[in-house]
Amino acid sequence: MKKAKEILRLKFQAGLGNHKIARACGVSASTVWDTVSRFQMAGLSWPLPPAMSESELERRLYRQRGSLEANPERVPDWGAVQRELRHKNVTLRLLWEEYKTQFPDGFQYSWYCERFREWRKRVDVVMRQEHTLGERVFLDWAGDTLLLTDKDTGEVRPCYLFVAVLGASSYTYAEPSLAQDLPAFLACHVRMFEFFGGVPELLVPDNQKTGVTKASYYEPDLNPAYTALAEHYGCAVLPARPHRPRDKAKVEAGVLVAERRILARLRKRTFFSFAEIKAAVAREVDELNERPFQKLPGSRKSVFLEEEQPALRPLPARPYEHRDRKNARVHIDYHVELLGHYYSVPYRLVREKVEVRYTPDVVEIFHQGLRVASHVRSDAKGRATTDLSHMPPRHRAYAEWSPERFETWARKVGPETERLILAVFARYPHPGRSLIAPVSAFCAWSSATAPRD
Repeated sequence: MKKAKEILRLKFQAGLGNHKIARACGVSASTVWDTVSRFQMAGLSWPLPPAMSESELERRLYRQRGSLEANPERVPDWGAVQRELRHKNVTLRLLWEEYKTQFPDGFQYSWYCERFREWRKRVDVVMRQEHTLGERVFLDWAGDTLLLTDKDTGEVRPCYLFVAVLGASSYTYAEPSLAQDLPAFLACHVRMFEFFGGVPELLVPDNQKTGVTKASYYEPDLNPAYTALAEHYGCAVLPARPHRPRDKAKVEAGVLVAERRILARLRKRTFFSFAEIKAAVAREVDELNERPFQKLPGSRKSVFLEEEQPALRPLPARPYEHRDRKNARVHIDYHVELLGHYYSVPYRLVREKVEVRYTPDVVEIFHQGLRVASHVRSDAKGRATTDLSHMPPRHRAYAEWSPERFETWARKVGPETERLILAVFARYPHPGRSLIAPVSAFCAWSSATAPRD
């Protein structure tokens, strides 16, 4: 059922076809069709109501339900045809119909297609691939590394290179990283989107463990944090299939170019700071993108600015912020533990399984995909952060008896009662002890002063 929401998001928000959704979610195309059909027949609309949980969505979806010689003047500009084909939903048939509108006595459809394929075979291999504008970006880590030297100790550590290539324009982004772990991988994505100034429809990574926890031809499992990043930017993740090199040919070529045009050119330089490496890589990336094509007009940058960037989706208002995740079960005191500190959730979730997502500043707790609690992060081990609204009514009533409330109550009763309560608080400075002691002391005082028969 967790995949049903993702299927619906990719269908109605991302606008992807059933087969792309099936590959992105690791299900069959018939499952996508069935889920969308049930969604429509259930009378639901996208986006889903914020309060709808995964169990409610499941209940709503799965309840019962019913050879010619060419005239030079009439030969199409095949380069223009190739560029038009990069636009979404544009086909050769549509372009041929537009050609016939301009030349009614022009060549027929079979000749048009045959000549276009012959022309395409003669074009540079890198540019022959048919990629729709703004559709895909291919991602991978380069195999070679740069070296960062500590100026004081002489210690040398590797610096990895993250490479991303847009499918249609081959516009390339690369940046160095001191690690290849999940936070570094996601941070590279965030800066990649900012570099492009937009978001493509699909992220096509290789099957590295940071993004794909289980590589599979039919059902790859994605890291939940990677899925969250894709959801934040409104795109989908479509990992390259194992043992299918053509799926990642673009990024393999991009990595090869990056290794030759960036890493190889910087191999003899000694870097003493990470900032030096970043600046050097950025200069090489700019030069690579501005370098003219050998067999086509323009460069990676010119094609990107003129054609592909307008096809990218806009960036969200805020960049993605990585949250670590942990599964937990709610304790009987309606708190969950995170790194030695306890955070409250609504008491009705006692013994339920929840997901904790946290940053250095914030802790969020989710149940069935819905956020049920949010707290400021605390490092105080053994202590608890409690929201009064999460308590049962009786617990809340007890918790609301603060020392200030006791003093106000005592003042209303009389000056002697107020002196007694202040004396008790002075004797028991610990808040928990002082909240119990006034009641006991007051009861004892009442018994001693009460008239006897």
